[in-house]
Formats: sequence, C-alpha cells, structure tokens
Amino acid sequence: MLFALRQLEETEKISPQFEKRGGLLPVAVQEISTGQILMLAYINEEAFSYTLENRVAAFFSTSRNKMWVKGETSGNYLTVDQIFIDCDQDAVVYKVTLTKGGACHTLNKQGENRKACFYRKININQKTFDFLEK
Repeated sequence: MLFALRQLEETEKISPQFEKRGGLLPVAVQEISTGQILMLAYINEEAFSYTLENRVAAFFSTSRNKMWVKGETSGNYLTVDQIFIDCDQDAVVYKVTLTKGGACHTLNKQGENRKACFYRKININQKTFDFLEK
C-alpha cells in the first residue's frame, strides 16, 4: 500500500482517482489573474476529459446527474488556463479566465451573475455574513 501510494505521489502520469470517491472528484475553480476562488464543483471522467481536450471547464451536476459545460446556457464560459491535481490525485484546481459575466448562477442586486459563488465572508467575531458583492 505504501509503495503504491508513493508511486502515485511521484508519477508523471495523469491518473485521477475517480474510483476512490465514487466516480467524482472535487474541483476548486480559481481566477488565474486574481487568485479569487470562484466556485467549487465536481468532475467525473467525462467532464475531466472534456476540459482537457477543449480547455473549457466542464463539471458533473449532482442534481441533474450529468455532465455540463459552464456557460452552455449563460454564455459565461470558463477558459481553463492551468490544471493542478493534489498529491493523491483525488482533488483538482482549475485556474481559469472568465470569458464574460460571472461564474456563479446567483444574481446580484443588478440582476447580473455574481463573479464568484463565494460572495459571503463569515465574520468570525460577530458570527454574521459580510457580503463581498452586493
């Protein structure tokens, strides 16, 4: 087991461990120019392959139980500039460029997609939300 883990940690082969997590891996999506975390989603093998091939972020919808390409309906595509995978190859980071609009499906007070799904910061002292984007 230790030998296999060491091999996985040091390999140059792209081997995402989808089977380890029921076929899905978490992917953090980060804007490449600012470092801002835009969203957290899941990918299956199909979505990962699509992303690698097309350099456009694709995910697996757990509510619809199918792959989807971010921006298919909104036009707010995410161009994938870099992909990072962790030591166990069971978590991924996409560093992306927003093509237009925001990454989040929620709307701000102006009726536009929010740039990021992480638009609320918890004020630890007061145990309240600070809205980063109104």
